Amino acid sequence: MHVVCHVVTKLELGGAQEVAMRVVAGLDRGRFRPVLIAGVGGMLTAEAHALDGVEVCTIPSLLRDIRPWHDLRALWELVGTFRRLRPKIVHTHSSKAGILGRLAAWLAGVPCILHTIHGYGITPAQPFWQQRLLIALEWIVGRITTHWIAVSQADRRQGIAWGLFTASKVSVVRPGIDPAAFAARIASPERDRLRALLGVGPDHLLVGTVSCLKPQKSPEDFVRVATLVCQRVPAARCVLVGDGVLRPRIEALLQANGLQERVTLLGWRRDVAALLKAFDVFVLTSHWEGLSCAVLEARASRIPIVATRVGGAAEAIVEGIQGTLCPAGDVRAMAQRVCQILEDERFRTDLRTGTQEFPEEFTIQETVKQYQSLYAYLLHATRPSDDVMKLQPNRL
Repeated sequence: MHVVCHVVTKLELGGAQEVAMRVVAGLDRGRFRPVLIAGVGGMLTAEAHALDGVEVCTIPSLLRDIRPWHDLRALWELVGTFRRLRPKIVHTHSSKAGILGRLAAWLAGVPCILHTIHGYGITPAQPFWQQRLLIALEWIVGRITTHWIAVSQADRRQGIAWGLFTASKVSVVRPGIDPAAFAARIASPERDRLRALLGVGPDHLLVGTVSCLKPQKSPEDFVRVATLVCQRVPAARCVLVGDGVLRPRIEALLQANGLQERVTLLGWRRDVAALLKAFDVFVLTSHWEGLSCAVLEARASRIPIVATRVGGAAEAIVEGIQGTLCPAGDVRAMAQRVCQILEDERFRTDLRTGTQEFPEEFTIQETVKQYQSLYAYLLHATRPSDDVMKLQPNRL
């Protein structure tokens, strides 16, 4: 049985963290012994410890922010953890855990080192010099990476263009979800009851989003969209599910635009599958993404989607069928499309009551299947002879 270690920076609510947890929970226990390694804190920590057959290791010095002393200590602790566990595979997620985790795995002599790109840490918001520095750092660590995984074709193409990897060193594996809870039908009375709990009446039209309140998701743009939509559609109400560092700014924007009675901040919720059934339109205003799990959940829920054309969004949404995509930052275009959907009751009803199947490639079952196949292939390809194993020391 091969030990497989998945490494994330912090078990907060987010796509990378939830995918890592779903994967370790779904791995075949007859072939793999899963270990989840993360920093302390995070809303998903208790859920991670409750996963059956999954060992959870915490590295207190593994932080999201760049802190050289803590980062060196985290590197050392990761090396020690890998030496103790002796994994055949270390699989990292997100930029910070990706850099430290891969370097530690190499120093500990781990034979297979994988990294999943859930969208790059190199973003349009950064100055040019910082982007080039981060690309260079990813390139350096890429030399010790056995294989890369991208969640979208867009990220695969970008990585090849930057020279991070060649086409043969990267696979596209979607960040799968379990669509069953989202696709479950709900009767009209139950939907009305759920909406009433959100302060939404039967004559209201609900526009919602599910995202962390951080710069990547640009929640300010959601407020701007909500402002324009509420001006045009009196029956419109809006809800934002999520929390984060930008919450004070969002609260100030709502007050400045007089939207306190029209837009509700729900904070973090773990009943997203139920909440989505109350939405009439789902909006995502991200300025950069890999492939948003929230978009996949909205698609599985059969809600019209208005999102930004970033990352793999165009690979998950069929224009005119599940919704529409707009340029990042184009608030007026997004608001215009939201209003059109709110005024088209037939389109919303047809999508909600339709029979279109959710694509298998976006399910967690397919994600786990592809990961396990990739693991088996790489373990076979990198297996040294017994003589080499006896001679090969750890690198540190």
